[in-house]
Amino acid sequence: MTNTVSMAARRTMTREDSLFLFGELKIAVLLPCYNEEVTVAQCIRGFRESLPTCTVYVYDNNSSDRTSEIAAAEGAVVRREPTKGKGNVVRRMFGDIDADIYIMADGDATYDAQCAPALVEHLLTNRLDMVVGVRRPVEQEAYRPGHTFGNRLLTGAVSTLFGNRFTDMLSGYRVFSKRFVKSFPALSQGFETETELTIHALELRLPTDELATSYFGRPEGSTSKLSTIRDGVRILRMIIDLFKLERPFVFYGVMAGLLAALSLGLGIPIIIEYLQTSLVPRIPTAILASALMLLAALSLVSGLILDTVTRGRIEMKRLHYLLHGPVPWRIP
Repeated sequence: MTNTVSMAARRTMTREDSLFLFGELKIAVLLPCYNEEVTVAQCIRGFRESLPTCTVYVYDNNSSDRTSEIAAAEGAVVRREPTKGKGNVVRRMFGDIDADIYIMADGDATYDAQCAPALVEHLLTNRLDMVVGVRRPVEQEAYRPGHTFGNRLLTGAVSTLFGNRFTDMLSGYRVFSKRFVKSFPALSQGFETETELTIHALELRLPTDELATSYFGRPEGSTSKLSTIRDGVRILRMIIDLFKLERPFVFYGVMAGLLAALSLGLGIPIIIEYLQTSLVPRIPTAILASALMLLAALSLVSGLILDTVTRGRIEMKRLHYLLHGPVPWRIP
């Protein structure tokens, strides 16, 4: 992470610069939206101004307001995903849209569209597969204390379990290469999709980086769909599920160690007493200790088997990733 704390992404790029640098690339801006009639027009205009050649896609996730109508009037390609949840929308977007570069943001106008050209340029110049826009609030109300604490806690958990390469794991402002998008399985349903994106990059050891970007508060009349506690619990559960899926030997090995320790704690006094008296007075405890040790052995064997399966899955994802070549871009 060479640029995490720099503000390089704030560097503005003129319309002419953007056309010169990215004129031959097919750039898709992806905006998942749910009841964002207040902000979607501003968001679309911002990206079309900063990246004149891009196509803006708005995916309406069953909005009950005029989000789709306003987005269409602004010239965006409007599509609908009836299954509720941001993860479901991301899965649909990644499956439907073909492009060289993908920019994902929210339709709430909190992310700075003027940073998009710098993010794209950074990805292309350094041959990366994902660039994460690290949020730097420009006003105190933009980033609630509960969200700040939760982000640090969850980012720290992922760093401990999978690798320390990201400082803002939950940022929804990201730029992807085609090979990243088309190799991403997209299994999550809600706001935990950013966690899944991050762990996908870490598990395949893909080239990624971060750039600091401006982060604004929601405009008046716009409400957040994120619940700090509910969605935080869902993200934490996703981290645990992915840890079990991607690190099965460690996960089940820890369980085996705990079961074995409990078994020894119960069984050693019984063994000592048997050696001294040739009697086993606490038969139920002896049976329990034996059962716990058997469970520990089964857990360890399960971890070994699943670790082999996981290695095969990662190899298949890597091969699918390699089916798509890098973006054909020549640095001017």
